[in-house]
Amino acid sequence: MTRAVYVAAGEAESNKGTVALGMVELLSRQVGAVGVFRPVVRAGREDNLINTVRSRFQLGLPYDACAGVTYDEVHADADRAAGDIVARYRELAGRCEAVVVVGTDYTDVGAPTEFEFNARLAADLGTPVLNVVSARNRTAAEVAAAVELSTRQLVHHHARELAVVVTRADEPAGLRDALKHPTPVFVLPEAPSLRAPTVADLLQACDGRFFLGDREGLGREASGLTVGAMSLPNILDRYIEGTALIIPSDRAAALLPGLIAAHTSPGFPSLSAVIMTGGTELPAPVERLLRGMVIPLPVIATDHDTFDTATRLSAVEGRFTPAAAGKIDTALRLFAEHVDGQVLLDRLAIARTDVVTPLMFEYELLDRARARRRRIVLPEGEEPRILRAAEVLLRRGVAELTLLGDRERIAAQAAQLGLDLDGAAVISPFDPELRERFAREYAALRAHKGVTVELARDAVTDVSYFGTLMVHLGLADGMVSGAAHTTAHTIRPAFELLRLGLVSSVFFMCLADRVLVYGDCAVNPDPDAAQLADIAIASARTAALFGVEPRIAMLSYSTGASGAGADVDKVREATELVRSSRPDLPVEGPIQYDAAIDPAVAHAKMPGSEVAGRATVFVVPDLNTGNNLYKAVQRSAGAVAVGPVLQNLRKPVNDLSRGATVADIVTTVAITAAQVRDDVPAEPVTSGADVALSPGPGR
Repeated sequence: MTRAVYVAAGEAESNKGTVALGMVELLSRQVGAVGVFRPVVRAGREDNLINTVRSRFQLGLPYDACAGVTYDEVHADADRAAGDIVARYRELAGRCEAVVVVGTDYTDVGAPTEFEFNARLAADLGTPVLNVVSARNRTAAEVAAAVELSTRQLVHHHARELAVVVTRADEPAGLRDALKHPTPVFVLPEAPSLRAPTVADLLQACDGRFFLGDREGLGREASGLTVGAMSLPNILDRYIEGTALIIPSDRAAALLPGLIAAHTSPGFPSLSAVIMTGGTELPAPVERLLRGMVIPLPVIATDHDTFDTATRLSAVEGRFTPAAAGKIDTALRLFAEHVDGQVLLDRLAIARTDVVTPLMFEYELLDRARARRRRIVLPEGEEPRILRAAEVLLRRGVAELTLLGDRERIAAQAAQLGLDLDGAAVISPFDPELRERFAREYAALRAHKGVTVELARDAVTDVSYFGTLMVHLGLADGMVSGAAHTTAHTIRPAFELLRLGLVSSVFFMCLADRVLVYGDCAVNPDPDAAQLADIAIASARTAALFGVEPRIAMLSYSTGASGAGADVDKVREATELVRSSRPDLPVEGPIQYDAAIDPAVAHAKMPGSEVAGRATVFVVPDLNTGNNLYKAVQRSAGAVAVGPVLQNLRKPVNDLSRGATVADIVTTVAITAAQVRDDVPAEPVTSGADVALSPGPGR
């Protein structure tokens, strides 16, 4: 049976989209197939909210399956339109485990009766209503009255109210205390950035065209509008951070070079965009000059005059689009922080499915990280991908971040990229006080290797050593690096300072319906039996930490007693070592991959095994096997490979691929935050030979 919820608001500008996005994310954590449905959409163009949800949550549903009828069809014959909506909804519901229905937008249906229209429709669909009420410009008593009125309308039309979400509240705590209601009430604070339009919104509103500059900046929010009708010095004195600057195109040749220079200068506010009005072409030499420059913001051209453009743009309000990543992140964090999702799930009677999709695993990681708010240091603080990921992490409240690098360069880079990184700390690896402290600590720990304080003063300014020493000394809980450095450069300091024993790694292999753990596919080239047992136990611990019930398969080219030889004997011995040291862990080996993963093969080759056919943790005999295995599954089965995640460090340090995307960085930081343990020894391993690092998994 498909579970569904109808998100309806009693008025326009209620931030209903924020609630809808939050509900889709909440349901996506619980079930594998979630759909979004808009009963009424505008004719002639695709609905932005549908496409935003489809893109953000990778729904795999065609647009047409998510849309009901048009406003024109409702006006022409409301009863027939309602019948068509129900039919289309049922068709979609048959493909999904849960559906979020998002009500009308107060654009074409008559406003006095629109909430009643949604209430009747919710009753027809059999979906409970998440009643959204705006607190904007209302007293607590007025909000209470609005809630009471909308609830009465739901009752009158036989719709069930699931809960009330009050949005746009200036004082959420006081308002929450003042509202008494029979169903749960949640209050979301006002978030000005949700109302701010993106540059892409402005481009569309003024019938503009992208002229030159940074296309990625089209997704940036514009905090305001400024008309630059004066000379350059006067403009520089008047515009504010994040503004979209409107200038006449016949003066652009004189103004643009100076505005671009100001945008990249730490001493001036950054712009979100420059919009040239009037349609006048730039002189050819000036255009050639500008096109040869790196312009880190969008420049838009429109044929409308300055007054008309300013009038059009001042009327634009923010909306959700697939490109508005910052706005989406803000909305999801707002919902997660102020709505008790478990209460809604309980009232919807939605239990978590046994299926674990890649998206569900990603949300689980973010939830675990958010719950603990660990301090993560990012040594590559001047790398653009790291900065973009940092903004996402801060918006989502995943971790507290420290960026290493030059403060002015990071600020300038963030301004050019249009990023808000005010929540991140910035530390220079040449900070004199920390450099001296770290040098003395490093020299003391590595004295057995001949390291002196003088040598250490140079070593610790390397960002990998500096970040690792922050972790070692408790100034950070974990570190993520590698977007601009090799694997060896990133993890060598961790091997020296944080190693508890044999350091190994796992990949989380996210298949369509489950998550498997592969170890060790990245660090140890040819472990012996004792090391293999250590890897298995560490991998089981990591699996359990991330919600994967560990059932260990010690992989080999033979199953059970069917084969002999040094390679099989190594795996057999390692299996017995695991059983003797951790009798609580289900383990089987040697076992072939097909017998470990396929119940039918397991029944034939190893009947009665509690692991065969049900394995979740796969331990490979060597790096050659592991690296090929994870890449074969990744490419052939379309699995998402998350990792490598390092194990057996006192505090977590994880390596990124130098081709890592922003999403990869966000996920790795979340994993690192969730890995932090409180039950580890206070001191690292400092005796014995240093571990020889493998070249990594060839990424």
